Amino acid sequence: MPKLILIIGPQAVGKMTVGQELSKITGYKLFHNHMTIEMVRLIFDYDKKAYRKMNQVIRYEVLKEFAKSTEKGIIFTGCFDFGNDLEEEKQEVDGWMSLFEENYVIELEASLEERLKRNKTDNRLKHKASKRDLEWSENDLINSMTKHKFNSEPGEGEKIFKNYIKVNNENLSAKEVATTIKEKFNI
Repeated sequence: MPKLILIIGPQAVGKMTVGQELSKITGYKLFHNHMTIEMVRLIFDYDKKAYRKMNQVIRYEVLKEFAKSTEKGIIFTGCFDFGNDLEEEKQEVDGWMSLFEENYVIELEASLEERLKRNKTDNRLKHKASKRDLEWSENDLINSMTKHKFNSEPGEGEKIFKNYIKVNNENLSAKEVATTIKEKFNI
């Protein structure tokens, strides 16, 4: 049965890039959050209920079918709100995790300054069309910090997730973080 690796953290922290490296060294498939975001945003406005609902439905259905497959594992990336939306976020993630016998959560963190630099990288812009409007993307990144809590407080993540690590990847390469994940969880 395949494993689920969930990489969470704020925008531009490096979730997809770490996921790409982890995919290379594990053979797991990468399903980064913008694979659905970019599709759904072409049909529904970003700030509408239908947008969020369709994103949730598509992600759940993909993970549900993947869990039945003979693949080794899947890496999913996304933001997780440890703040006001904690219960709603937890319910959605628990639904995904219940599909898999083994699941692991990696939380990434880096400073705002570093994330603003990463927000402009070629790799990010290549895979995330909605981020190519750099002014909007930077404002969204900054504004989200007042609305959401995308990083946990010390000890908080361990209380929420079973197989969990938090990594400050500010000064680490994506390959170093991926290797740490692979070794920590023996995947």
